[in-house]
Amino acid sequence: MSRFIQIHTLTSYPAALLNRDDVGFAKRAPFGGAVRTRISSQCLKRHWRTFDGAHALSELGDMSVRSRITFEREIVQKLIGENFDAATVRSVVEAMVPLVLGESAKAKKAKEEAKEDPALRTGQVTVLGRPEINYLLGHARALCAEKHDPKKLGEAVKAKLKDAKKNLDAMRQSAGLDAALFGRMVTSDILSRGDAALHVAHALTVHESAAETDYFTAVDDLMRDGDDEALGSGHLGTTELTSGLFYGYVVVDLPLLVSNLEGCARKEWAKADRALAGKVVESLVHLVSKVSPGAKLGSTAPHSYASLALVEAGDEQPRTLANAFLEPVRVHAKSPDLLRASYEALARHVGDLDRTYGVSGQRRYAALGAREGLSAALGEALSLASVASWAGDVARGG
Repeated sequence: MSRFIQIHTLTSYPAALLNRDDVGFAKRAPFGGAVRTRISSQCLKRHWRTFDGAHALSELGDMSVRSRITFEREIVQKLIGENFDAATVRSVVEAMVPLVLGESAKAKKAKEEAKEDPALRTGQVTVLGRPEINYLLGHARALCAEKHDPKKLGEAVKAKLKDAKKNLDAMRQSAGLDAALFGRMVTSDILSRGDAALHVAHALTVHESAAETDYFTAVDDLMRDGDDEALGSGHLGTTELTSGLFYGYVVVDLPLLVSNLEGCARKEWAKADRALAGKVVESLVHLVSKVSPGAKLGSTAPHSYASLALVEAGDEQPRTLANAFLEPVRVHAKSPDLLRASYEALARHVGDLDRTYGVSGQRRYAALGAREGLSAALGEALSLASVASWAGDVARGG
């Protein structure tokens, strides 16, 4: 029985700035003695999580609400809209927040700042599922409807939430579908921490970083020839553009995914209903292969599909194939095809791994271009839809 599903991709992007650092340059990382262009895992996960087209995760279940103003928007404003006294509502919810999130230093600071800000904001982005929000909203509504001594409000809120953890843990997907995938860090005695069932590596170019500084201008349409000011532009600027073939790597921990989705113990995952896990995995193969980071859409149109999507399923510990590109792939006059050279490097590395450690599990892949080297190592290529469907069947136990 397969416990892990690994998704490997090679995706090419021309003239783009997919993921920027704090000063506006493309993110980079050294690997194999050469600097590579990088796309952070956080960037990738956000785009997969928020994508709203075909195979969107949101089509499969309720997503988490990630915000600093969740309590303000989803509880305070709703109760005020139900004609509860605003001061009472804010007192109740402000008493709930430290119990729900934990009274960390950041939470205390946010509480102090909230006295100056009419909106109730938390010190950091919180991740709450729709069932959790509705549960807290119900308790807040009940507290607002009761008469409490302001000095004893904290005790009343604490008593109301006494069984909150047990009740929330009993709710299926209480933290949201994406929290089941990407995890959730909490410091609360009420909310449950969730470990990520999806492990995502930073994507790196298979070759050395390739960048160009783009100099651009904006023309002032109201300036006319003959005007002294028309001799210059309305704006001058520069930005960095990069191009590259990126290797991406994702691992799905199936026992943890099923446990997170169905609310069962991890060791009981094989006996649980895995239908939803199968749908999630199938969607993930499509998303990882076809959803691009969306930076600088208007000026670079960085939309690309993976040239290669290789999916592996097995029971042993996963391992990246990034080391196929530990030596940067280089093109030259005798071998000008970067994709072909990358396929060959990947096929050699897979062959070395198979000879050294043995073949474990199964593989399916879809690929563009000249893939003779891949076929020798991996077999014949399929369509992406077939690969995704197979991965979903594996997750379902088929």
